[in-house]
This record gives sequence, C-alpha cells and structure tokens, in this order.
Amino acid sequence: MNLLEKTLQQIHPIDPSWMDAAARRQLELTKPPGSLGRLEEIANRCAAIRESFELTANHPRIVLFAADHGVCTEGVSPYPQEVTAQMVLNFLRGGAAINALARAGNIELKIVDMGVSITLPPSSELISRRAAPGTRNFCEEPAMTGAEMYAALETGIELAYESVLAGCDLLGFGEMGIGNTTSASAIAAALAGEPVEAVTGRGTGAGDECLARKHSAIRRALAIHGDQFQTPLGILRCVGGLEIAGMCGFCLGAAARCLPVVTDGFIATTAAALAVRLSPSSSGYLFASHRSTEPGHAYLLAMLEQAPLLDLGMRLGEGTGAALAMNLIQAAVAAFTGMATFATAGVSNK
Repeated sequence: MNLLEKTLQQIHPIDPSWMDAAARRQLELTKPPGSLGRLEEIANRCAAIRESFELTANHPRIVLFAADHGVCTEGVSPYPQEVTAQMVLNFLRGGAAINALARAGNIELKIVDMGVSITLPPSSELISRRAAPGTRNFCEEPAMTGAEMYAALETGIELAYESVLAGCDLLGFGEMGIGNTTSASAIAAALAGEPVEAVTGRGTGAGDECLARKHSAIRRALAIHGDQFQTPLGILRCVGGLEIAGMCGFCLGAAARCLPVVTDGFIATTAAALAVRLSPSSSGYLFASHRSTEPGHAYLLAMLEQAPLLDLGMRLGEGTGAALAMNLIQAAVAAFTGMATFATAGVSNK
C-alpha cells in the first residue's frame, strides 16, 4: 500500500456532534446569539476538526508549490516561462506579495520547487522536491507519467505531515507556475462538465488572442484525454501540474492529521476539488479563503459547497488569499477560546 492509499484510509468525516457542542458553547459566551456571524461557524468547524474546545491557531504555515507547464509552448500565457523561476527567487528574497502578507500576519512561509523548468540555485530556504522539470504539453501527451504524479502527490502529503510535526496548527497553500491557469481551467472543465469558455479566464492578463489560444489548447486536451477523465487521478495526470498534484496531496495530508487547511484561489481550488473527489471526507477540513475573479472558481466552489471567507476581487495566487483568511480564522478561534461565559462574567443571559 502506497502513501496515498494509506492517507486516504486515515481520513474520516468531521464529527457533527462536535459542531453541535461548539454551537452550544457559543450560546454561553458573552454576546448575543449568532452575533459574530461566520466567525462562529469557522470556530465551530475548527472545534470539530480538532475535536477539542482547547483550540489554538498560533503557528500558521503556508506552503507555496512552484512548477512549470509544458502547455506554455502553445502560447497560452502573456509571460515567458522563465518568470516561474524568477518569481521563486523573489519569494526566497522576501519580495513578493505573499511574503508581505505572510509577514503582516505572522505566518510561516515555505517555498517548494515541485518542478521548475530552470534549475534553481541551492538555498536553505528552498525545499527541492522536483518530480520532473515541469510537465509535458498536454495538447500532445499526458502532462505527467503516473510515477511523476504519485511522487508529487506524496510530496504534498509528506509536507503536511512535516508541518504537523513542526507544531503547526493551521495550514494554507498556494502556487506559482506560468501557464497553470490553463491547466486549472482544463481540470475545472473536466470536473464540472462545463464549456471551456465558461471556466477559462484571462489568468495573468491574457489578451484576446492569447485567450483564444488557451481555449483551443484546452479543447484539444479534452478531446485527446477525455477517456481518462473518469477518475480524479486520470484528470490530474493528463492535464494537471506538478504543483497542483502537490497541493492535492497537501490537502489530503492535512485532513488525515485533522488540521484545518485553507485553500487559495482558482488554481489551488482545483487541487482541493481533486482531493475531495479522492476523499469526500476531506471536504470538512477545507476552508475556501476567497472568491477569485477567474470564472472557473465559482464552479469549483459550488462543487465543494464552500462559501469563501473573502471576496476582494483578487486573482494573484501565491497563497495571498489564504494568508488573509488565516487571520480571520485566528480571530474566530481567539473569540471562541478567549471570551468569558455569561456565568463566569456575571452577565445576565436572558
């Protein structure tokens, strides 16, 4: 039995009795019932995930998965593929948006090379887990071999387990990879059964001609690989990315270790959707951070039955939405654990 199979066996649904017990505790806290709105819902689900009222969210960590995509040869991005490696170096120097937001929120950030096409210089701050130097062009052949896909999935699982051992109590994830909105749109089309145009947006700012090339590439991929789309692993192998596989494994690893895990935008949510297809029980451990402006994101959120915590018109990726939402989750946990009860505060509860 491989690590993926073992992990899937370890995931169990969150216990609704814990949700009910947390909701009853909310009624004891010194506030009108329901007055903290969705913060109460967040805290209740965290209590059910951890099966405890002694909640903490003091050691948050975001893992950022980076990889390149062979479909870039189809001209689907306005940026050259070299930007993936350049942005990874920017992350390592602390100069990207996710670095700034992670610092502002006191969130630990880990950067993982899952398959950047350019060999990156060694760095103590970079986790190198390369399964391949990027994916293949899925307009011509499957994006990954089975061995590459399983290696990336298991890397994600292992990184979630390592986070638990490091004492992390709240996890999030994000991505970097030029061309990965094309991969994510292909996954969304395969999962949702929607027209390519309905789930495909402009990504990093594609013009009309570039967007037309994205549509064409995805249509060809769906025609070539459609017979492999009966399973989530078939979809992932044929049109996914190494970073998407890593994020999918990370979701599953977090659920298996009973930790709340915060997904980022459109691309990260494709990984979460594949994880939930592999293990429906993992859905209770997921929090959708925000609603991306990418059109395919709405379909994925509906499939996951997730109401995002934020809607700020963001579409950057990098885990930026997750970083903001993690601060909300910390606030929800703080209110749940730090407020007095009516009894202890001597406040009348009508």
